[in-house]
Amino acid sequence: MTDDIQHIRIEDYDYPLPDERIAKFPLAERDSSKLLVYRNGTVSEDSFTSLPHYLPKGALMVFNNTRVIQARLHFRKETGALIEVFCLEPLLPKEYVSMFAQTDSCVWLCMVGNLKKWKGGALTRVIEVNGEHVELSVERMEEGVTNLRGTTYCTTSSPEFPVRFRWHSLNGKQPVTFAEVLQACGELPIPPYLNRETQESDLRTYQTVYSKIEGSVAAPTAGLHFTENVLKALDDCGIERDEVTLHVGAGTFKPVKSEYIGNHEMHAEYIVVRRATIEKLIAHGGEAIAVGTTSVRTLESLYYIGCILLRHPDADEEDLHIAQWMPYEMTEDIPTLDALKAILQWMERGGYNSLHTTTQIIIVPGYKFHIVRRMVTNFHQPKSTLLLLVSAFLGNHADGTPVWRDIYDFALTNGFRFLSYGDSSLLEKGKDC
Repeated sequence: MTDDIQHIRIEDYDYPLPDERIAKFPLAERDSSKLLVYRNGTVSEDSFTSLPHYLPKGALMVFNNTRVIQARLHFRKETGALIEVFCLEPLLPKEYVSMFAQTDSCVWLCMVGNLKKWKGGALTRVIEVNGEHVELSVERMEEGVTNLRGTTYCTTSSPEFPVRFRWHSLNGKQPVTFAEVLQACGELPIPPYLNRETQESDLRTYQTVYSKIEGSVAAPTAGLHFTENVLKALDDCGIERDEVTLHVGAGTFKPVKSEYIGNHEMHAEYIVVRRATIEKLIAHGGEAIAVGTTSVRTLESLYYIGCILLRHPDADEEDLHIAQWMPYEMTEDIPTLDALKAILQWMERGGYNSLHTTTQIIIVPGYKFHIVRRMVTNFHQPKSTLLLLVSAFLGNHADGTPVWRDIYDFALTNGFRFLSYGDSSLLEKGKDC
């Protein structure tokens, strides 16, 4: 990693965002949001329903099909203290599908609210699941538990630690899965900057219409604007659609507290990419339009996964984790198609229909994009890693000033709504990126 990247100052990515410009609720019609369009160096405004007409016919558009889980659970101690347990990442079992299918116990990496009131012991509550009364308990684990990346968590060395869930039906009837437990008593974790409680309407509006695979604790919000009508219009305009999965972690809301980005640690996120998607990317010359920064991180991580496999063709999935600064430490300039073909060959040799791994990639100015040529994205928080990603994508003017400031100034001046429930933009990659 170069010194220039290590010493990117987060203060340089600040801008004034009045609270009234933060959309606290979505519009009644998803696709009635505004669309800012940046291409050929110019900024313009349109409606989101016009999106398909700005895209080149025959292009590949990639969506993140993750589904937000009701990850917040509340338990009350005998003293009356309310304890919040926020599920972040499955540990035992480590694979999401297996985790949600468990019928008696599981372990999650969790954050705990009001932790000082919970010194130890089990917390218990009775919930109703599909007409059955179920006793659910949680207990902090003292022993370490290791995740997919080999990181070991324990209660004494991390602000995030393993919590064991146990449950059983008091009626002694049908087994209850953990997915059903969360559905019955969990709360959807809307972003903290909305400064309000989760409402019943959020269960519908804080999910994309194409969400399928449960696992996120935050929505891939660029996708919230899409409706069945817009998706059909994409098809009618000759845009090929495909999906990846990245389960968004709580780190998406983690503020950058360090002065320099080199001191900021990204959370790792779980990704799944099908073999058919790799084949489509190759067929499209290794280029794609990404819906949201989560799709950007997934697609760009594929390039580096391919680079690993070119060096180590027999690597296991656990070896394919993309470390935060790997893109800036590589000296080789491997062609994108070579990297994608390495993944495809690895999948064919191993008989894999999909790739499962994790990525911790951080995309900041100085990053070279390999796959994403256009992106659909919302307007992000000041001093956030997502704003740095957008800055890296757009590049600078000839005088060295960042393009993102022009776009955000336009959005602020022209009444665009910001953050998760806000308006959208279509951005084309800057020439110097």
